[in-house]
Amino acid sequence: MLQNKTALITGASRGIGRAIAQLYAKNGCHVAFTDLCHDENVVSLIQEIESHGVKAHFIASNAADFEAAHAVVEEVVKTFGQLDILVCNAGITRDTLLMRMNEQQWDSVLEVNLKSVFNYCHAATPQMMRQRSGSIIAMSSVVGIGGNAGQANYAASKAGIIGFIKSLSKELGSRNIRANAIAPGFILTEMTLALPEATRAEMVKMVPMRRCGEAEEVAKVALFLASDLSSYVSGQVLSVNGAMG
Repeated sequence: MLQNKTALITGASRGIGRAIAQLYAKNGCHVAFTDLCHDENVVSLIQEIESHGVKAHFIASNAADFEAAHAVVEEVVKTFGQLDILVCNAGITRDTLLMRMNEQQWDSVLEVNLKSVFNYCHAATPQMMRQRSGSIIAMSSVVGIGGNAGQANYAASKAGIIGFIKSLSKELGSRNIRANAIAPGFILTEMTLALPEATRAEMVKMVPMRRCGEAEEVAKVALFLASDLSSYVSGQVLSVNGAMG
C-alpha cells in the first residue's frame, strides 16, 4: 500500500509510533524515525524495518526543538530524496490536578505534544508542496476531545492538535497535501501496562467494547490515512477508542 514511499515518524521507538513504523515497513515504505536517544529499542526497530526489504533511518532528536526538527526533515529528504508521509507521534504526560500543576508541567507537555507538531509540519510542508503531494498525520487523543480530570495540560495539547490539523488541511488542500488526526482511546502500551491492574480494569469499564485497544489497531488507521485509500480524506479526526464517544 505504501510501496516506494518515505515516511518520517516522531517518537517511534516504542508504543504506537513503533507499531506504525512496523506496519508501514511491512507495506513497502522506507521509514525514518526519531526519538530522544539511540537505545536497544531503536536498534531492534531498525532491524525489524529492514527485515521487510526497505530502508530505515534513525535520528536522535528532541521533537520540541524547532531548529532540530528542520534539521531532521532536511536529513530525511537528503537521504531518501522525498518525504511522502509525516506522522507526528511524539508525546509525554505530566498528569496532576490543575491546583497542583506547576508551570513546568504545563509548558513541557505543550512543548512536546503540540509545539512539536508545528515544528515538523513547518519543516515538512515546503518539501511536500514542491512534490504537490503528501499525507500528514498527527496523534491526538480521546482526552483531546472529551477532556479528563488530572490531565488539563495533556488534554489542551491534544485538543490543540485537532484545531491545528483542521486549519492545516485547509491551507494545503490545493497542493494535494492531506492532514488528519487520530484520536486513540485506552491503548495497551508500556505506559498503560505499568498501571496497577485495578486501574486498568476501571479503564476498561469505560469502554463499550470492554477492552483496551492494541497499538497495531491504531497503526492500521495510520496506514489507511497514509495510503491512497484515503485520497479524499483530509481535515478529519479518526477516533480509535472502542466506542468511548
